[in-house]
Amino acid sequence: METQLQSIFEDVVVIIPRFGIFPMCMDSPEDERTKLVSCLGAFRQYWGTLPQASHEQCVQWIVRFTHSQHSPKRISFLYDCLAMAVETNLLPPRMVCAALISSDNLEWERTQLWALTFGLIRKIIGGVDYKGVRDLLKAVLDKIQTIPITVSSAIVRQLLTAREVCAPTYRTPASCLPTFLISDFVDSFRPTARINSICGRCSLLPVVNNSGAICNSWKLDPTTLRFPLKGMLPFDKDLFEPQTGLLRYVLEQPYSREMVCNMLGLSKQQKQRCPVLEEQLVDLVVYAMERSETEEHFDADVGGTSQLLWQHLSSQLIFFVLFQFASFPHMVLSLHQKLAGRGLIKGRDHLMWVLLQFISGSIQKNALGDFLPVMKLFDLLYPEKECIPVPDINKPQSTHAFAMTCIWIHLNRKAQGDSNLQIPIPHSLKLHHEFLQQSLCNKSLGMSDYKIALLCNAYSTNSDCFGVPMGVLVETIYGTQSMRINLPGTNCMALGSFTPLPMNLLDSVTVHAKMSLIHSIATRVIKLAHAKSSLALAPALVETYSRLLVYMEIESLGIKGFISQLLPNVFKSHAWGILHTLLEMFSYRMHHIQPHYRVQLLSHLHSLAAVPQTNQNQLHLCVESTALRLITALGSSEVQPQFTRFLNDPKTVLSVESEELNRALILTLARATHVTDFFTGSDSIHGTWCKDILQTIMNFTPHNWAAHTLSCFPAPLQAFFKQNNVPQEPRFNLKKNVEEEYRKWKSMTNEEDIITHFSMQGSPPFFLCLLWKMLLETDHINQIGYNVLERIGARALVAHMRTFADFLVYEFSTSPGGPQLNKCIEILNDMVWKYNIVTLDRVILCLAMRSHERNEAQVCYFIIQLLLLKSDDFRNRVNDFVKENAPEHWLQSDWHNKHMSYHKKYPEKLYFEGVAEQLNPPMQVQHQYMPIYFGNVCLRFLPVFDIVIHRFLELIPVSKSLETLLDHLGGLYKFHDRPVTYLYNTLHYYERHLRDRTSLKRKLVHAIMLSLKDNRTPGWCLSETYLKFGMNQRDDTIWTPDDTYYCKLIGRLVDNILRCSPGPFPNCDWRFNEFPNPAAHALHVTCVELMALAVPGKDVGNALLNVVLKSQPLVPRENITAWMNAIGLVITALPEPYWIVLHDRIVTVMGSPALTSETAWPRDPFALLDFTACHQSYSEISCSYVLALAHAVWHHSSIGQLSLIPKFLSETLKPVVQTEFQLLYVYHLVGPFLQRFQQERTRCMLEIGVAFYEMLQVVDQHCQHLNYMDPICDFLYHIKYMYTGDSVKEQVEKIIVTLRPAMKLRLRFITHSSKTDTSVACVSSPAEGDRVISLCPITQPLYLCNLCTCACHKGGNHMLKQ
Repeated sequence: METQLQSIFEDVVVIIPRFGIFPMCMDSPEDERTKLVSCLGAFRQYWGTLPQASHEQCVQWIVRFTHSQHSPKRISFLYDCLAMAVETNLLPPRMVCAALISSDNLEWERTQLWALTFGLIRKIIGGVDYKGVRDLLKAVLDKIQTIPITVSSAIVRQLLTAREVCAPTYRTPASCLPTFLISDFVDSFRPTARINSICGRCSLLPVVNNSGAICNSWKLDPTTLRFPLKGMLPFDKDLFEPQTGLLRYVLEQPYSREMVCNMLGLSKQQKQRCPVLEEQLVDLVVYAMERSETEEHFDADVGGTSQLLWQHLSSQLIFFVLFQFASFPHMVLSLHQKLAGRGLIKGRDHLMWVLLQFISGSIQKNALGDFLPVMKLFDLLYPEKECIPVPDINKPQSTHAFAMTCIWIHLNRKAQGDSNLQIPIPHSLKLHHEFLQQSLCNKSLGMSDYKIALLCNAYSTNSDCFGVPMGVLVETIYGTQSMRINLPGTNCMALGSFTPLPMNLLDSVTVHAKMSLIHSIATRVIKLAHAKSSLALAPALVETYSRLLVYMEIESLGIKGFISQLLPNVFKSHAWGILHTLLEMFSYRMHHIQPHYRVQLLSHLHSLAAVPQTNQNQLHLCVESTALRLITALGSSEVQPQFTRFLNDPKTVLSVESEELNRALILTLARATHVTDFFTGSDSIHGTWCKDILQTIMNFTPHNWAAHTLSCFPAPLQAFFKQNNVPQEPRFNLKKNVEEEYRKWKSMTNEEDIITHFSMQGSPPFFLCLLWKMLLETDHINQIGYNVLERIGARALVAHMRTFADFLVYEFSTSPGGPQLNKCIEILNDMVWKYNIVTLDRVILCLAMRSHERNEAQVCYFIIQLLLLKSDDFRNRVNDFVKENAPEHWLQSDWHNKHMSYHKKYPEKLYFEGVAEQLNPPMQVQHQYMPIYFGNVCLRFLPVFDIVIHRFLELIPVSKSLETLLDHLGGLYKFHDRPVTYLYNTLHYYERHLRDRTSLKRKLVHAIMLSLKDNRTPGWCLSETYLKFGMNQRDDTIWTPDDTYYCKLIGRLVDNILRCSPGPFPNCDWRFNEFPNPAAHALHVTCVELMALAVPGKDVGNALLNVVLKSQPLVPRENITAWMNAIGLVITALPEPYWIVLHDRIVTVMGSPALTSETAWPRDPFALLDFTACHQSYSEISCSYVLALAHAVWHHSSIGQLSLIPKFLSETLKPVVQTEFQLLYVYHLVGPFLQRFQQERTRCMLEIGVAFYEMLQVVDQHCQHLNYMDPICDFLYHIKYMYTGDSVKEQVEKIIVTLRPAMKLRLRFITHSSKTDTSVACVSSPAEGDRVISLCPITQPLYLCNLCTCACHKGGNHMLKQ
């Protein structure tokens, strides 16, 4: 090929003089034309013989040949050949342009070649289709980038020639050239960028661990901390800025590390350093130093409010450095740089304490050089020339004062071990070092001060020295073999240590020392499990272990080791007593356990339930109680992410035989999908993550739901259970079957036959019914009855309980009342308290979970009320437990004594002891009880009480009964681990049932909050205004709050999020709090108070919107977006009636003169909808405020809430939209959320895309003139290329063909239509046709709008001629 091409072109160029310096040698134009035609004719013949695959190679050879010439005359001639070949359709223009631009010989230094090349490209590029132009444009820009930034002005010519391609000095209708290098052209795309931007996005902040915080809205680029904006549009400058404030805010929140990783896309498995995260951690440390410096009444020994921040910083640093997201030496050097010259020394001990945490745990595995920069930091922060005095070691903060000395000891030991070097002790630390050396020689270390903690911190890497102080800690909690104490139940003894290590002490030892301690405890527990020791663990050990598990820094040895190593080892050893202990710990002592660990434990428990050895009364009760707590404690935003992990094998997280647990899971699923609005806009569970779970439950434990319960379920769940209805046996048949079995009981004489018949597997589960009838008739149970109970086993007895519950309801329903009714309930109470046949919590749970309709349901709840309140047995237990105990277990040292005192007064009997004792003669039963360290019937009843309250709320006729229960038993909520969350879920889920029952709603809030008043600081939850007016109002007067109330309530949340000092809520230890951080607490208590108001949800929602939409003196203008952010957080966390009012506000604004009248707003609509500019210029325009507020609300919304937008557009807004301003307002409203729809619910995105065109069609038909077609079309092209593609092409084409010609012409590339009426387009008015082309600077396609003339066919190979 090269030979033939060479013969064609060299023959021509050889006769062309290299330099045209002699006029007699110059060819005439006619001669030039002849040469061109001759050359092109020869090339045409050859081109026709080439296969298609060689075309590109051929063109590239011609370009190389041309660029190898040094004569401008020859190059010009060859370029003329190429131009003529393109004009005559011999060569494709795109291929020629691509070959020219990609040539290695095209260099900016070759001035003439550069000018001639871009002149040719300028000449022929008109024939390239728009996608080809896009690609060529990128290549041109890349070539321009090869020109150095710092060159002489002589280079301007090269730039101008390239500019001729990118930005022609004139626009013609046929021009198809990109022009966005001109600034005004870039500005023309700012409307598109604005439509795709969330108003005030940089000021919006999440609540960590809230459901809205786990979506994609908060993701940042891990290298730049910028928002991941879709398309390279000219967004506002602040959207391109690094969002350091957002990351800093999240980092500062306790328990935020998972969200930080999610925001930055960090994976623990990849071990990638993130410099921007590292920088923010350093800045946060500097901020803590500043707070320590300025904190009022700061005392280095006592600490201040900044102590919570330092404690949190320690945890964050260890996590992010441990997983190599941050570099320790880089952080220390950066700290030194940022603290130099600042004089911040009050917080220096706390800073060194934070650094000591990491150093002590990692110095043995890393190089000494990684830690030496700390000494540089020491020189900066400890300028003293004299020795620093030894602090008072009776105070916990003394351990922080010693931190720098401990660091030196670790560094010096590392230096000696690695290089046999000695790091001199700084003079200022000599007294501290001497004190530690003297203390180390003291063999009688006591627990009265913090000397042991100091020694552990200083010598945790020195096994010779560390053993002594750690040995004292271990011996303190292990107890000795010679000292034993009793535990509740018979034959249960434990080692005699019962005082746990206090939290102050545990906080005062380093993470490394805590890891050694928890490892020692876990190893001992496993060892005792293998040995099957008859002695139970010491209460001090169990309590201390529980406290250690709260530290996130030791997760791998802590909760992770607990779930994945300790529990399996104990189970494998069949150490059932220790297993019971571990489950008690999980139920009553653990806080903020990550959801995947809880679901993993739930799976373990379900598999454990099938093991024969667990078919034992006490252990079975513990397993079921723990599983119930795990299920009901799942957060609404946790359910879907956790259970979708088990979709391939859902049975692992479901109970094969416990209907109660599966029902509890369904109730939790219903609540979660309601609160998160997962099913909003959907009528079926088909295709959703929960379908297989529900189907598996129905296969395992088929059941029905009562109509009043089912009516509270989300619509798709209702439909599922109606379709999967399980036929129920008539209650009369149950009565008949029980009577038949009872006749058998009385007629059978052989004891062994009786026991076998009533206890064997597969026999009818009627035995509890028979016992009830025995007691009703004879007031006595014989020994055979006791033997049958023993033989049935705990697991099978639950099935008997379900039948017994149904039988009781039938019996009470048909009872004549009076003495007979009293007798019935007395026997039922005796079965619980006197005969110990069943426990109260299991009876109540079973009754509450049965499916009864109408009158039978009322009877069932009546039985529950009688069981709980008729006798004094349970009420006395509750009253005494509430009076004698406090829920702050982490602050107590005498829990065990109070626990034993309570169990001695109210012993728990779980093995039918009451039946054995009333036999004649009484049987002496000595069952081996498993150790009980924390639990009792009151605490076991709490999750059951949660369910009971919900069941009573569903049935209106039993409202008064519920109020009575709350009056007598509400005090138990003092020990609820999530009282505010429970209130929030209850008020949210039952909003429809409670909206007209204000007194009951108030009673519920009052009972739960009142139970906590003695254990909480005033102002911790409800506002003073609500406590004064809302809590104590009479039924005949309804308090209606004014605007000031709502402003103060939202202001409280704003101050909390913005971390104002002093904060609106009291400080607390968030490790043991219900919520993980202050903002989560503030949000939930605010929502609880708003839902508790005796005001319709719609009115509350409108009042919340008015906080910023009306002029409020309490709302500062400079923080308006922070207030909108708070309103968005609150209103999206409330039920639908509260936030749906925003749609009404939007409709109202759509009808405002500013959007409906052409004269009401003299400027363009984009200035009208620019909230920031309007607000800063004091232009209080309602449409821009509503737009900004809608963006704040929708930014925080769940995808379920957002899924109502398509319906809102098509059914509500579409009939209203008639003007361009209205259309653009809708685009501004919804445009920013298309990216989230694409990621989370594509169906909605496609529906919105079609709705946009339908509205455009209405506006096109209604308006005589369209003044903003270009921005509209730019936005629609953006949607196509960024989101929908051709997914909605069929629907859109039908709409586009009905639009006016100018609009059709602009949108023709969306449908790839070549049938355009160009004659009409060419005479369009300037307002409609003044813009030739819109090429948006994005990485994907360029948007070509408003081409008035187009000769481009679909292939794009025809040349456009001017």
